[in-house]
Amino acid sequence: MTALRGLWPEVQDTCTSLGLMLLLVLFMGLARVVTRQPLHRFMMAHTFVLEFLATFQLCCCTHELQLLSEQEPAHPTWPLTLIYFFSLVHGLTLVGTSSNPCVVLMQMLLGGMSPETGAIRLLAQLIGALCSRYCISALWSLGLTKYHVKERTFACRNPIQVDLPKAIIIEAICSFIFHSALLHFQEIRTKLRIHLLAALITFLVYAGGSLTGAVFNPALALSLHFKCFDEAFLQFFMVYWIAPSLGKHIFINFY
Repeated sequence: MTALRGLWPEVQDTCTSLGLMLLLVLFMGLARVVTRQPLHRFMMAHTFVLEFLATFQLCCCTHELQLLSEQEPAHPTWPLTLIYFFSLVHGLTLVGTSSNPCVVLMQMLLGGMSPETGAIRLLAQLIGALCSRYCISALWSLGLTKYHVKERTFACRNPIQVDLPKAIIIEAICSFIFHSALLHFQEIRTKLRIHLLAALITFLVYAGGSLTGAVFNPALALSLHFKCFDEAFLQFFMVYWIAPSLGKHIFINFY
């Protein structure tokens, strides 16, 4: 009984974090519904808002997931379970958006998206990624759990645990595998495809998370490690922007 009482605060903090992420998903879904009708006639504005909300949702939830994973080092399966679950949630709620600049660039290079639409999506992703940092900082400043510390969002927590060439290779391989799956899973029915992509993302995080974080998304990397970009720009630019783009270009050349 004493042990259970000792665990209760940890359970409360975990439930609070999960509730916060689900509320964010709910509010972003509500925002999409509210803005759909007024912006339906303005295609570019509608595209911008949808991509902004999608990137904002992905980045905010990933900030919270990263925080939870650091509090459960003795139970690595728990963070992976959450990654799989929220990958499913994002896959189901963010249909029609990418939240990943590499995906947008790939569609543009393959002729599936106009340059104007691509530029709007990229701008929305950049703004959404940066805004998510300030939103998370404001939420963490409320102190809803003992892990929520405002200063944490403005500290550089370097996830790169290998030398630069290996880090570039890891992120490039993750990006290559992810984009290959996106293309080859297109013919699979939607419900199964979302599960397969969620499982793949979970596997990539498991395989490369302890080495580079396995982000393979420049917008998400900017949101998670903005302070690190400021302190070691060249290193983080090469690992989290150049490497995923390289993996994407290698895939396109193979395709």
